[in-house]
Amino acid sequence: MIEIEGLSKRFGAKPVLDHVSFTAEDGKVTGFLGPNGAGKSTTMRAALDLIAPDSGRALIDGRPFAEHRAPLRTVGAVLDAKSAHKGRSAYAHLLSIALTNGIPKRRVDEVMDLTGIAAVKTRKAGAFSLGMSQRLSIAAALLGDPHNLVLDEPINGLDPEGVKWVRDLCRYYAAQGRAVLLSSHLMSEVALTADNLVIIGQGRILETTTVADFVAEHSTRSLRVITPEPEKLKAIFAHAPEVTVTPITRETGDPQEGAAFRITGRRSGAAACVFAAAQLVTYLFVQEHASLEEAYMTLTHTSAEYLGRSMSATGTPPETTPVVANVPQPGNVPQSGAAPRSASAPQSGTTQPPQPAQSKEVQR
Repeated sequence: MIEIEGLSKRFGAKPVLDHVSFTAEDGKVTGFLGPNGAGKSTTMRAALDLIAPDSGRALIDGRPFAEHRAPLRTVGAVLDAKSAHKGRSAYAHLLSIALTNGIPKRRVDEVMDLTGIAAVKTRKAGAFSLGMSQRLSIAAALLGDPHNLVLDEPINGLDPEGVKWVRDLCRYYAAQGRAVLLSSHLMSEVALTADNLVIIGQGRILETTTVADFVAEHSTRSLRVITPEPEKLKAIFAHAPEVTVTPITRETGDPQEGAAFRITGRRSGAAACVFAAAQLVTYLFVQEHASLEEAYMTLTHTSAEYLGRSMSATGTPPETTPVVANVPQPGNVPQSGAAPRSASAPQSGTTQPPQPAQSKEVQR
């Protein structure tokens, strides 16, 4: 378990962390989200005693990281994909970490097989692409078979197969009762992988919740309707002030006949009954729900430190919008057992570790 308690940090006159507190529980994947400059990496480094906070503390399994006698068996971390010495081979890099931490030499081959880089074990780390460097960093994090994983955007540069493998790895470790703290700028991956969410903006915790609760609380349900009778539709809700009927642009694949509207403030079942009673003709009747990314951007909109200009496809002047990209086991990992728990459908019982993730680059 990873406990962050009241961490505050300033770099010069700039406050970076402001009383940050949350817990990454055992048996759960905790998604750590926030725009660029929000304080995610600083929090992770402070948790591993790489940065000294001005106040507060971080505990790993009840103790500060520096007090653990076998740190790599306590925490495996991916903080910088390009941290390996460029002149060392992948194997030499992992072997040096293993030997200086009392980890058996055989474990090096095991993690190389697990991460899919055994075929390039003699290649210099400096020749690795970003995706291959990520695999090497993950292999180093797994060397000690740790109880906790701290992963700072571990899927940057990975191909789709590698992304899925990291997702399965996180779910597998959580299913074994371990804690996984995962930061990522890919909202779709967090939705598929995380159990809990910690949202940070400008060094402050904005919310701690679950994926399902976060979407339900911050997103708005709406109906998208296309009808050849727009005036009748408006008349139906003319005396319902809680209902909003807004003309919208039809989407690709929508019927070309009729007018398109978005309706908020009325559930789909109630709206369907009203339409039937009024004999309103509809060509399309769809319930919409905001995605995790939309809900996340709504919450962090005012906390984005770096702003960019959105590009308009209609030729109208672009509007200023926040840029949220890059936000935003005891024993060795067994090689047999039941299938790993799905990211979207947790299951009980034993799980199987993700299979070696062979990248297309290695295969070539």
